[in-house]
Amino acid sequence: MTGNSNHTSSDTDTAAADIEQPFISHLVELRDRLLRVVLAVAVVFIVLIPFANTLFSELSGPLMAHMPSDSSMIAIEVASPFLIPFKLTLFLAVFASIPFILYQAWSFIAPGLYRHERRLVVPLLVSSTLLFYAGAAFAYFVVFPLVFAFFTSSAPEGVSVMTDISRYLDFVLTLFFAFGAAFEVPIVTVLLVMTGMSTQQSLRKKRPYIIVGAFVIGMLLTPPDVISQTLLAVPMWLLFELGVFFSGWFVRQKEVVAGQDEETDDYKPLSEAEMDAELDRIEDEEKE
Repeated sequence: MTGNSNHTSSDTDTAAADIEQPFISHLVELRDRLLRVVLAVAVVFIVLIPFANTLFSELSGPLMAHMPSDSSMIAIEVASPFLIPFKLTLFLAVFASIPFILYQAWSFIAPGLYRHERRLVVPLLVSSTLLFYAGAAFAYFVVFPLVFAFFTSSAPEGVSVMTDISRYLDFVLTLFFAFGAAFEVPIVTVLLVMTGMSTQQSLRKKRPYIIVGAFVIGMLLTPPDVISQTLLAVPMWLLFELGVFFSGWFVRQKEVVAGQDEETDDYKPLSEAEMDAELDRIEDEEKE
């Protein structure tokens, strides 16, 4: 009786150790990948930090182009002339490292996915990265000139336009993130259809609500002016239509790839008789 109890306790400890071992290895791998991400961001940051002031000058270009010739930007805090270019450089380091960050995330989760899921996730990761960059570029080259031209031209008579560099950076970073996130709408739409949470037909029927929702999101994510709200809402709606269009293609590809995997998969589940025989063999080995 005591021997059986000790044997059962030993088996339980062994099973717990087997479960704990993969968990610890996953934590170690996660730590290593996070360290690689931090190291990559740090390297890019070190490369960019000598050009911090130049980078801020380039960022302020769309505003300075529309300011009066006798005006300039100001720093109302003592440390702002140093901290604001430093903050911008850190943001750009993370921004430039996004492909590497996504690669590390993909490498961590890929072993837990099926082969057909891995084939479809890679295009989505690449597309999401390019769309985020496209959203940020759209904000800088299209939205900023229009918004700053409107703001500077609407200043009352006798008011000198001199923007604080800290608030300007917060303003443009908000727009960068807002437009970068908004341009991910096609990815979200495709994922909704691929996971079965919605269908193409259902999303098309909800088009009027999507348009209203796009303008509401534009109102919440952008500064309180009609121009930036409209410039965010209209691309969101168009990108939603693009996502609905491509979602059908991704669903068809998922079905095709899954079918190919089933045809080429060598794994076959054991029959009931084979399972009983395997259990009997294991019991015999334990008795020995």
